[in-house]
Amino acid sequence: TKCPVPLFTASSYSFILSISEEEARVKALNEYLSTRSYIQGFTFSHADVEVFRKFSGPPVDQYLHVVRWYRHIEAIYDGSSEKNEPCKLQTSKGKRVQPPWSPPEGTKHSRLCLYNSLTRNKEIFQPQSGKKVLWYCCGPTVYDASHMGHARSYISFDILRRILGDYFKYDIFYCMNITDIDDKIIRRARQNYLFEQYRENKSASDQLLEDVKTASELFSVKLNETTDPDKKQMLERIQNAVKSAFDPLQEAVQAKLPAEEINRCHEILLEEAKDLLSDWLDTKFGSQVTDNSIFSKLPKFWEGEFHKDMEALNVLPPDVLTRVSEYVPEIVDFVKKIVDNGYGYVSNGSVYFDTMKFDSSEKHSYAKLVPEAVGDQKALQEGEGDLSISADRLSEKHSPNDFALWKSSKPGEPSWDSPWGKGRPGWHIECSAMAGSILGESMDIHGGGFDLRFPHHDNELAQSEAYFENDHWVRYFLHTGHLTIAGCKMSKSLKNFITIKDALKKHTARQLRLAFLMHSWKDTLDYSNNTMESAIQYEKFMNEFFLNVKDILRAPIDVTGQFQKWENQEAELNKNFYDKKAAIHEALCDNIDTRSVLEEMRSLVSQSNSYIAAKKSSRQMPNRLLLENISSYLTQMLKIFGAIESDDAIGFPVGGNSQNINIESTVMPYLQVLSEFREGVRQIAREKKVTEVLQLSDALRDDILPELGVRFEDHEGLPTVVKLVDKDTLLKEREEKKKIEEEKKRKKEEAARKKQEQEAAKLAKMKIPPHEMFKSEHDKYSMFDENGFPTHDTEGKELSKGQIKKLKKLYETQEKLYKEYLQMVQNGSAN
Repeated sequence: TKCPVPLFTASSYSFILSISEEEARVKALNEYLSTRSYIQGFTFSHADVEVFRKFSGPPVDQYLHVVRWYRHIEAIYDGSSEKNEPCKLQTSKGKRVQPPWSPPEGTKHSRLCLYNSLTRNKEIFQPQSGKKVLWYCCGPTVYDASHMGHARSYISFDILRRILGDYFKYDIFYCMNITDIDDKIIRRARQNYLFEQYRENKSASDQLLEDVKTASELFSVKLNETTDPDKKQMLERIQNAVKSAFDPLQEAVQAKLPAEEINRCHEILLEEAKDLLSDWLDTKFGSQVTDNSIFSKLPKFWEGEFHKDMEALNVLPPDVLTRVSEYVPEIVDFVKKIVDNGYGYVSNGSVYFDTMKFDSSEKHSYAKLVPEAVGDQKALQEGEGDLSISADRLSEKHSPNDFALWKSSKPGEPSWDSPWGKGRPGWHIECSAMAGSILGESMDIHGGGFDLRFPHHDNELAQSEAYFENDHWVRYFLHTGHLTIAGCKMSKSLKNFITIKDALKKHTARQLRLAFLMHSWKDTLDYSNNTMESAIQYEKFMNEFFLNVKDILRAPIDVTGQFQKWENQEAELNKNFYDKKAAIHEALCDNIDTRSVLEEMRSLVSQSNSYIAAKKSSRQMPNRLLLENISSYLTQMLKIFGAIESDDAIGFPVGGNSQNINIESTVMPYLQVLSEFREGVRQIAREKKVTEVLQLSDALRDDILPELGVRFEDHEGLPTVVKLVDKDTLLKEREEKKKIEEEKKRKKEEAARKKQEQEAAKLAKMKIPPHEMFKSEHDKYSMFDENGFPTHDTEGKELSKGQIKKLKKLYETQEKLYKEYLQMVQNGSAN
């Protein structure tokens, strides 16, 4: 085999050894090595060793070639540290190894924390089984239209569910119930049925007046017994409305007015007195309603309306929906086991939960959520239901704190068979039995409104843990905050509520969701004009950014041109982008703080807008890929929050979410052609000074295109920006712009009028000759000299020197003005 070539020979650099001063020797060696390839093999010569031994230590880094040469020899020189030992050459190839490696320290990863009502603290979220999350949410009691209180809860839980699933990547199994057996449903179903029968009977107006009078007496008793001020005010409003409708009908009947007028007044009273008559009819005939279908028809209708409302709000449907009416056998079995376990007792055909016995057990605790509420009889009775708090019902309990698991049915109530006789489920047991059937003995998350904590959720916990004989039926209890309406308490029972359908007539589902995202899910949210205006402005702010980025991305460019060189501006914006992403992640980990998230997103958009503006002002193209990455990220976050339904990569969908085609990608090429053609025509019109064409071009932009949902934005020296925007938004913008222009015009005309009046007053003053200016002031002066200058006051006293001096200045000023006037007359300009 051919021997490797030695690095150097003694003769090739013997002069280097003759240099005594080390730094000079190293410098000379570095220059010499820069002209040679000194890593040609794996052996070295004795000459190399001689030079190597001259070093007292490793050379400094500035001599690159010497450093590399030194390290090479040191690595393969056997016993390099022993420089005084005889040189030993390796005759076989030496093997170099990789240096040690250690991972970076990195940063601490944040973990998701949720506010747990069971501890009233933020707790690290740890599901029971890997990434799988079992989640139960209390659904609505369906006896009336869904309102904004429902929206508060279900939109908030939808946001939480989407974030846990789509952002944190948990595998969520979501179960929700529909309460279609309940005291409120039974009473409302009976009342509706009896009132419709009453209406169909078409009682004479005399009879209606008599019935309303009788019903009013019963209503007055109810009003007098009411102590709650809000409820009392609501009942008084009903009473006043009935009286306002009662008197006209009574007068019409007594005066024997035409039948048409009497019928009109009759229908008005019937409608206004509906609540009052329904209560009276239910008291009188309610026990005679025995057809179970009457009690299923009402909840079935309102459940359907609820699902339509949820779909309109873009709330995801549950994985499993349970109805109480379909789980009665499971509820009966659930109650039986609670009794068998010693925590329930039978009394007069009903079954009650023994709170004292449960609480006295070492492994159980009653009222985990709100222990301070134990004994609150008002709350407990509300939990039992209006039909279940009569004296005989309350006397069946061992303790006032006990609650019904199964209620024996009275006449006029639906009923099912059970070991204890005909009856129906209690309210609290429904959720326990249904959730237990689907999710088992323990779930990760249970959700509901804040007002359900006690007694409903505390009773759910007690009876479920009594059934399963455990103390962890729910690991994390999440409660959404209250909703107020313009600062006032919202309550369906007080008739102070806004239905979801009415809310959607004023604002879009996205705007409502943004309003909720801008507030903490667990705190009170005030539904007001200010709240919604903030959401509308946020939506507009984000949409304008998306539209501007889309316009930048539509600019024609070749394949390689999309990769632009980064300058300091791009590097800074990109750093801000990653900082904001980190801040958003931190906020989401901190109890899903969407309020902070939206503020961070707003800040990122503001920084991006500043970057775009700076680039355009310097006539440079903003970096397409960077802006595309930022806008795509923001769009994805809004999709995760449920604020965007479409598959568009960037921004809000155009033309609604129901479109099967992408309107923007379809029509934008044509609009771009129109925009470029218009710009060319405008350029020619400006050069040729054809104002009519420019006016037509402006009319296209301001009047025609907004009607089609298209906005053209003209910028001096830059291409026209084309945006597809909601038609109603554009028309509203046009009206606001029109109002602003009209106000400007009004102010301009007002200023011109004032100026004209001032000029007219000045001209009128100029016309007065100096010798006439004081003669009209008889209330001040009595005598004048030959020039019309005053000499005496009204009492005949001579004017003082000071007065004369002052008047003289005025006189001289008027002389100048009069001369100017005469000059104007002479010039023909005194008009």
